[in-house]
Amino acid sequence: MQTSFTPEQLANPDLAAADGILRKCVHCGFCTATCPTYVLLGDELDSPRGRIYLIKEMLEHSAPATAAVVAHLDRCLSCLGCMTTCPSGVHYQHLIDQARVHVERTYARPLGERLLRALLAYTLPYPARLRASLALAAALHRLATAMPRLARAIERRLPQQLQALLALSPARVPPRVHLAATDGPAQGTRRGRIALLAGCAQSVLAGATHAASARLLRRSGFDVVTIEGCCGALVHHLGRDEHACTLAAQVIDRILAERARHGVDVVVATASGCGAQLKDYGHLFRAHALARAAQLVSALTRDLTEVVHTAGLPRPVAGRGLAVAYHSACSLQHGQRISEAPRSLLAQAGFSVREIGEGHLCCGSAGTYNILQPQLASRLRDRKLEHVALSGAAVVAAGNIGCITQLASRACVPVVHTAELLDWATGGPRPEQLPAQSLATPAGSG
Repeated sequence: MQTSFTPEQLANPDLAAADGILRKCVHCGFCTATCPTYVLLGDELDSPRGRIYLIKEMLEHSAPATAAVVAHLDRCLSCLGCMTTCPSGVHYQHLIDQARVHVERTYARPLGERLLRALLAYTLPYPARLRASLALAAALHRLATAMPRLARAIERRLPQQLQALLALSPARVPPRVHLAATDGPAQGTRRGRIALLAGCAQSVLAGATHAASARLLRRSGFDVVTIEGCCGALVHHLGRDEHACTLAAQVIDRILAERARHGVDVVVATASGCGAQLKDYGHLFRAHALARAAQLVSALTRDLTEVVHTAGLPRPVAGRGLAVAYHSACSLQHGQRISEAPRSLLAQAGFSVREIGEGHLCCGSAGTYNILQPQLASRLRDRKLEHVALSGAAVVAAGNIGCITQLASRACVPVVHTAELLDWATGGPRPEQLPAQSLATPAGSG
């Protein structure tokens, strides 16, 4: 693609990077087949190719974002399916991230949108605030049970985005899990020491996932220490780059402080969205004083399935052939390019792994997308669940808390983190989502 940035513009490192990305695009259209919004809407401007053109025009003219451009950019899920299929190596991720920052700085959103996005940025990355907001949502769920007519009247007056937020919230506040209590030394032959990122939303919504991951890693031969904090991905995708860097810098400091004190060989994020963000810290901090530290953290980061697959799965207690449909989160298959390890581990653990049709398409979660774009997100979720039903599986496995929350909101079968299934199969407790009856439990597990 031809570009026409001025020499003065190209003196800006961000615009110079955008120019390099734009010039790689040959408008071949391969990306359209793997873009969820283009598949649903059939609009060229809701495809990666169309958005690239809009971003080019906006950045070249140093123009404030317009409402029309923002609408098309906001509909992008950042699923990165386009990058997997692009034959020219266009790094769409860094281009759309830069465009979102430009939108955040130059476009005055309607007041309701600004308030909602501010609420999400203020709440989701902070576990204590998120837990308090879930308590409020749980009270509304109780009201819906006790006074359904009043609850329906209140809900009808809420914007679609707040209705979606309430629908995704659990009916009860999840029990607290003391994450650091899962830390401990390796079992058997020691292979190294792992810093296990607690994260933000997952630490509140699914503390059991962190505990299961720690047990599985210790059983695989690793000392485990928990690192608290949000990786910054949620606010990064809202275009709030300074907020994202602040959160990320705290995580980097904590990891490197632990590495200096007791040593850290690997950093593991059990939410694949967090893992993708950590692996991109080198780019995020490329012009920052923390550049070298960020590059080191990126180099140390692995997905849990990468680590266990390399180390070797602990001996399964028993393989019962439970049919598991594997949902490959976009942040894992497209963002981190990890596809085989989770499937292989589930099969080694004794599960009958089923593929889900259109596995390359997003489920509609995409961070806060299922709140900000509820109609498109619901269509993608329902499309995904239709394919889950066709697989005939009794359980869905996924490696990202966002996907799990999105699918579980309407799924007819349990949706469980891959780590919890692997932990169960190798001697850990049965995941609480699985019914005690009708599912075979590996011998010796709780």
